[in-house]
Amino acid sequence: MEKSETIGSNRTGIDASPIHSKKMQSGVQDYAPSSGDGNQIEAIRREQLERAERLGSVPLPGTAKGMLKTMLKKFTGHQPATFVNKLGERLAYERTGVRIYEALILKCQVANSQGETRFDLPLDQLVTFCAEEGKHFRLLIDCMEQLGVDPTAQTPDADVSGVASSGMLKVITDPRTTISQCLETMLAVELTDNAAWELLIQLAQDLGQGEMASKFEEALAEEQIHLDEIRAWYEQSVRAQAGTTH
Repeated sequence: MEKSETIGSNRTGIDASPIHSKKMQSGVQDYAPSSGDGNQIEAIRREQLERAERLGSVPLPGTAKGMLKTMLKKFTGHQPATFVNKLGERLAYERTGVRIYEALILKCQVANSQGETRFDLPLDQLVTFCAEEGKHFRLLIDCMEQLGVDPTAQTPDADVSGVASSGMLKVITDPRTTISQCLETMLAVELTDNAAWELLIQLAQDLGQGEMASKFEEALAEEQIHLDEIRAWYEQSVRAQAGTTH
């Protein structure tokens, strides 16, 4: 039985202490903020938005002008900056994906040893998925190097991806979270992953990069399997907790 099924120990709601909750509600009136309101907060945010700089820039290919000209020719008249930016984003996401799967595998191993789950999560498949995330990571490195772009440079969207996925990684690595909670997070990870690969394929096709698009389609096919299996495991875990499976 997973830890999240425990009933009776949650004291976060105001109903847990009616007397103290009344005092707290009274205190809200007695000790209201002496100054400031939502309009001031909005004004500060608006000022920051107006003054903010961009997160960064897309790296140029190498240092030689000749390399830049060569890359531009590969894109049949299109600007490659967006494509490079998205390649960097997927690279960052796949790298985090490896770490997320590694953390999930360890959590499942511990949960199984302690008898905390009501269904058997196939660890061999999780290991396979983790290896495929690593394979996709290396594929993206190869593609960026083919274009003469430094794959170690962080593109703007890679920066955003790192921040967004850090929350998902925190859920998986938190010792208190259950397998079901982790699987729900993994579902979000894989949904995002699939949508992003679909867009990258379209960009590659639009920019005349048919060979890359074909390789990305192979990666998407594997990611679709990840998504389907994670969704099924999540549903199974929740239904097992509810006692509705046989």
